[in-house]
Amino acid sequence: MRIAVLGAGSWGTALSIILTGNSHYVTLWSHDNQYTDDILLKRENPSFLPGVAIPEEINATSNLDEAVDGCEMIVTATPSQFVRSVMVRLHHLPSDRLTIVNVAKGIEVGTLMTMSQVLHDTLPHVPPGSIATLSGPSHAEEVSRKVPTTVVAASTSLETAKLVQRTFMTPYFRVYASTDLKGVEIGGSLKNVIAIAAGIVDGADLGDNTKAALMTRGIAEITRIGVALGAHVQTFAGLSGIGDLMVTCMSRHSRNRYVGVEIGKGRKLRDVLAEMVMVAEGVETTKSANELAKKVGVEVPICAEVYKMLFEEKDPKQSTYDLMTRGAKGEVY
Repeated sequence: MRIAVLGAGSWGTALSIILTGNSHYVTLWSHDNQYTDDILLKRENPSFLPGVAIPEEINATSNLDEAVDGCEMIVTATPSQFVRSVMVRLHHLPSDRLTIVNVAKGIEVGTLMTMSQVLHDTLPHVPPGSIATLSGPSHAEEVSRKVPTTVVAASTSLETAKLVQRTFMTPYFRVYASTDLKGVEIGGSLKNVIAIAAGIVDGADLGDNTKAALMTRGIAEITRIGVALGAHVQTFAGLSGIGDLMVTCMSRHSRNRYVGVEIGKGRKLRDVLAEMVMVAEGVETTKSANELAKKVGVEVPICAEVYKMLFEEKDPKQSTYDLMTRGAKGEVY
């Protein structure tokens, strides 16, 4: 199969290696000529995935039309807030036998759309059932080293979910199929907000009890929003829910956790982001999460406090106190 991977960050690069290993013809697109040159000349992506060899079979280009020419599948691996600006340039693509797989994790600021909704909005001629999302606990740094990893492919069409499953599955990259596209997207996106909070807990040295409580109540908030939007409650106990939340809150590879750690140490958000090469999706998603919660009428106290710490410079210790002294409630409500 001819596959275009749009976005030559760490995840796009790692997935290109998987797909090439499965005998697919892959073209990796980057908006930056320097990244393309590094891949073609050094067969490495030193800015995002240093030390990982990129197979000769992978083509790389900064020409978007060249990347998608003749492809049967497109993998969107750009940061979530850039998916629309890239995909709107592909409105001319024929829809016949074209499958689009999103791997970005975020909710679009302003529209509050999930990435599958953004894809359908920018490419309305592509049937909704031809759009899928691949998500789960999967850091590119480990996947590129063939560390055993499991993810879930979700689409409103089971046939499409199974196609993506077959396309990506390897002995070290196990893919499950799901038709709860909404749940998989919400879980994969909102866990980044909770991961920032988990990093703040670590940076402020608040302890393991605090972090365990945060993760547990965090998945409750994610589930609350997801179910209000029509997702299945069971999805949030799976790979794109608890699974992705655990790895993002705990891993040294997590960009979102890193941002939180630095905020917990007392640094300002603008200074932390200024020194980062990679994008921490949870920063912008924090805005969307709170707006989405208001829209569907659910309570998300942790997400609300993350917003205040990031954008209003609220003291983490005060946020912790305010969360702990809220009115008493039942655990399930």
